[in-house]
Amino acid sequence: MTQVQGYFDPRFETVRDLFAQQQSDPQARGAALCVTVGGDTVLDLWHGVMDRDNSRVWEQDTLVNVFSCTKPIGAVALLQQVQAGRIGLDDPVADVWPEFAQAGKQQITFRQLLSHRSGLSAISQPLAPEALFDWQAMTAALEAQEPWWQPGDQHGYAPLTYAWLLGEPLRRLTGQMPGDYLREQIFQPLGMDFHVGVADADLQRIASVSRLRNQFGDEYARALFSAMGDPAGLAFKAFANPSSLQNSTNKPEWQQAHILSANGTGNARSLARFWQVLAHEGKIDGVQLLDAELVQLMHREHSAGMDLTLHCPTRFGLGVMLEQQWQGGSFGMGENAFGHPGAGGALGFADPDAGVGFGYVTNTMGPYVLTDPRAGELSRETYRCLRELY
Repeated sequence: MTQVQGYFDPRFETVRDLFAQQQSDPQARGAALCVTVGGDTVLDLWHGVMDRDNSRVWEQDTLVNVFSCTKPIGAVALLQQVQAGRIGLDDPVADVWPEFAQAGKQQITFRQLLSHRSGLSAISQPLAPEALFDWQAMTAALEAQEPWWQPGDQHGYAPLTYAWLLGEPLRRLTGQMPGDYLREQIFQPLGMDFHVGVADADLQRIASVSRLRNQFGDEYARALFSAMGDPAGLAFKAFANPSSLQNSTNKPEWQQAHILSANGTGNARSLARFWQVLAHEGKIDGVQLLDAELVQLMHREHSAGMDLTLHCPTRFGLGVMLEQQWQGGSFGMGENAFGHPGAGGALGFADPDAGVGFGYVTNTMGPYVLTDPRAGELSRETYRCLRELY
């Protein structure tokens, strides 16, 4: 196995050692970690291999699917439309997307979409596998879908449908496909090597993703997997309709689609950069993503309690998860941290009190619903180092 590569501030050497220790696991393949504190990068590490044959070393510019870590980026893009005055958070979505006003959805607002309160966490009618990559098919299915509960009354995570619930209004407001808008308005201004819709030239840089064997997660992960055994239930529909969601991760069709709920492709450095900006109220180094007031609103609690999709308690702001009230959902830092995990282990978050931007990615997927223990251990050790320094 290769040695850990990259940079670390000596004051955070124990984090680097922990990262190396994690990579000594026989099942570990590749991973990267980046942490910023204030305006400085204190850790920028990578290690391992990027292909199934263990023949290609993980490089400084290796990319990997970070799954739901993509969601807050899409949320920022929609909030930029609020900032520009094109929409209001409490406006009906149907004002922008008239076809959406069917099946009891006439009054659903952008705020409800962003905070997972719309009742549209899944599509109930079975969809063909190829529908996942057909923008019109997915938007048409959401137009026809009845909410699973009275919008606004409860909340349930939308693992996949979030892509079109946010993406179709964004497309209509900007005249661009979501990935193109993100590239021009977020990725390029921030210098992020991140993609929603990877160009042909960059496909070769993407690490192949595989799952850890004989790993079953915590009680909440097991409860979710049990719920997914009911083909008519919300959890099954949310994570397996279309069925291609379960087996497309390493396919070019997935990597090049505009699924801003789940197929963002990037690295730890880019995640940390994104969260570095939000840790500083939306502006750093002369680049502003959002007004400070919108950033504060973004991480104000909008949903809390038992999640109807995930079968565990969750807390959401607007497009972001908040620090949870149980260990398996903790970001591992302060009580005001906010961000988002990605399926299988990726994690990006900001701690505005500590001034931290955090990014962790891996191509070895674990089974946890929220914060993967590997990422959690690294963030907690980073926080311990910070407390010793300050």
